[in-house]
Amino acid sequence: MATKRRTPGDATPFLPERFSLPKLREASRDCRGCDLYLAATQTVFGEGSSRARVVFVGEQPGDSEDLQGRPFVGPAGRVFDDALAAAGVERTETYVTNAVKHFSFEPRGKARLHKRPRVGEVRACSPWLRAELAVVKPDVLVLLGAVAAQSVWGPAFRVTKERGVVKSGELAAAIIATHHPSAVLRAPDSETRKQVFDELVADLRAVKKLLGP
Repeated sequence: MATKRRTPGDATPFLPERFSLPKLREASRDCRGCDLYLAATQTVFGEGSSRARVVFVGEQPGDSEDLQGRPFVGPAGRVFDDALAAAGVERTETYVTNAVKHFSFEPRGKARLHKRPRVGEVRACSPWLRAELAVVKPDVLVLLGAVAAQSVWGPAFRVTKERGVVKSGELAAAIIATHHPSAVLRAPDSETRKQVFDELVADLRAVKKLLGP
């Protein structure tokens, strides 16, 4: 483990000296870069192949992910799997992670309700995401939802305005932002749910086209 003095709100000192997905995953278990670890069950690190050509980045683990220690395995994960299948993208050929690695929530009785991570928490966790991307080196980076998109493009970025637009940057040759699968679940009626899901699938089809045969 790195021995640099900790700067509050920064996960950098917890990164291993040499990057590989197994080493990063192991080191992330001891991350204290922000206070979210205090209430979370565990760190939820990314999952997938180090040779994946596409990386999907969500916001943060949810309740199911926090308990199981795996990304996108709850209700939003099922929507994500359905969207991937509809677009003809195999999840086994992707790398899936989150901008924030610990579950941010509000206790409500026995339930734990999702709480949007703060800007400082997203910033503190950014070294993990950038380390993952440095290892995988994806051809395409897909940002699912506002938190993921703003973690890369800054707080002024609006998924509603730039959804599906292919950009390039230091993290990948092609970067595209789209709906988070949870947006389908939050839609107020069946018609809106279908619209959001169809837009997500359309963007994933564009990703598949970018990847080529």
